[in-house]
Amino acid sequence: MTQPEFSAIAPTIPTQPGIYKYYDQANELLYVGKAKHLRKRVSSYFSKTFTTYKTHELVQRIHHIEFTIVNNEQDAFLLENTLIKEFQPRFNISLKDGKTYPYIVIKNEPFPRVFFTRRKIKDGSLYLGPYTSVEKVRELLDFIKQTILLRTCKLNLSESNIRKGKFRVCLEYHLGNCKGPCEGLQSAEDYHKELEQLVNMLKGNLSPVIRHFKKEMNEHVKKMEFEKAAQYKSKIEHLKTYQARSAVVNTRMGTVDVFSILEDGDMAYVNYLAVNAGTIVQTKTIMLEKKLEETAAEVLAFAAAQIRESFGSTTKEMIVPFAIDFPEAGIILTIPKSGDRKKLLDLSQKNVNHFREELRKKKMLRLEEKTAEEKIHVLQQLQKDLQLPSLPLHIECFDNSNLQGSYPVSAVVCFKNGEPSKAEYRRFKVKTVVGINDFASMTEVVHRRYKRLLDEKQPLPQLIIIDGGKGQLSAAMQSIAALKLPGTTSVVGLAKNEEEIFFPGDTQSVKLPGTVKALN
Repeated sequence: MTQPEFSAIAPTIPTQPGIYKYYDQANELLYVGKAKHLRKRVSSYFSKTFTTYKTHELVQRIHHIEFTIVNNEQDAFLLENTLIKEFQPRFNISLKDGKTYPYIVIKNEPFPRVFFTRRKIKDGSLYLGPYTSVEKVRELLDFIKQTILLRTCKLNLSESNIRKGKFRVCLEYHLGNCKGPCEGLQSAEDYHKELEQLVNMLKGNLSPVIRHFKKEMNEHVKKMEFEKAAQYKSKIEHLKTYQARSAVVNTRMGTVDVFSILEDGDMAYVNYLAVNAGTIVQTKTIMLEKKLEETAAEVLAFAAAQIRESFGSTTKEMIVPFAIDFPEAGIILTIPKSGDRKKLLDLSQKNVNHFREELRKKKMLRLEEKTAEEKIHVLQQLQKDLQLPSLPLHIECFDNSNLQGSYPVSAVVCFKNGEPSKAEYRRFKVKTVVGINDFASMTEVVHRRYKRLLDEKQPLPQLIIIDGGKGQLSAAMQSIAALKLPGTTSVVGLAKNEEEIFFPGDTQSVKLPGTVKALN
């Protein structure tokens, strides 16, 4: 759209707050923006001198413009973010995070089960999260299991089934991990009290849980049930230890959201800390690509809105490094200069700096951006680091997973000549293992994979990597031995979250320096 063409339609543009949408000749949505005064904002695109090619290119492509009038700036802000998230116009800021993250779900059923899932469906269940680390979710659930007594079975605990006596308590009841609702030994009311404490814990509200346990402990003391009282005392001490480990600032601070930003050319990185009573209960760093001439304040406001929506945050105070235009009703923006809030902002900035530095290191080592000679050099370095007898031109990596605490599956990914060979990726449904047994699952899938390659006379990899460490490696080696493959290929175990390599038969691992290219 040229300046004269725009001048002809300018008088028709609304003067109220709202959002504007730019379309090209093919009716593709190019850009969505918000404005307090639509006519002034849109006119600025056709009257100013652009400092970037991208903005000039956008204006050249505009064929027609659409508007949506809203009541106030806050509504414009929310609508803009919704449309950008839904349509992802090519000239708007784009989020570079396509991952799916796990939730902890409290299932909508009698005596609700609690487990983690990556699927969020509208079934009336309560979903808490998302969490950016599966390990964090498992740690939370393990901690909760030691503190809150909830069922883990999949029985249909309807009132009629319990009344008819269809079920019997299992080992979890005898171990003291469940109160036996299946036999009517625990009422629905008592079970939901346990769930209330669980929700408090997941939201970082440990004080109400401690008060509840103290009340229960005192009740048992009054009844001279000292063994039960001692159990609650142990839980209280456990919670206080966890609280002390988690607290980073003044526990009386309340609930706040913390955001920091780091810009690097057309890219920006935003870190988020969700803090409740001095405890960081969520953390996330996202990467965004700037498409036009967005300022740091504009990028931070956009990112904060997207993150708050993703995490379902209703927190009223936001700690930010500088003033931003964030018109959500009731929000207090704090720009701290000292004190506990400044400590949190500094911690957030430290996290975003670390995230950017780690990305930079990974980019330097990324094989797909290297020449064929450079890829061979990295493989030669890998051969040297792991003391392999041959150059690992063909590498296969195994890992196990359990969906929602059951349904064991395993996967193998394949690399050839330093590049992913996705056509040879495989996923295995574990057939011979009942329940969760990572070691047995690994034994099965390794045997299935290489028996098939042998039967089909396919070449074997020079290197097999088993994700999971010493135990998983030993399980895999059972199949390697059964297939008479020792000596024909190299097998190592990789400890999770650590730069540790296990070799078959070794009692101790070898920790590689963080600079070793093999780790990437």
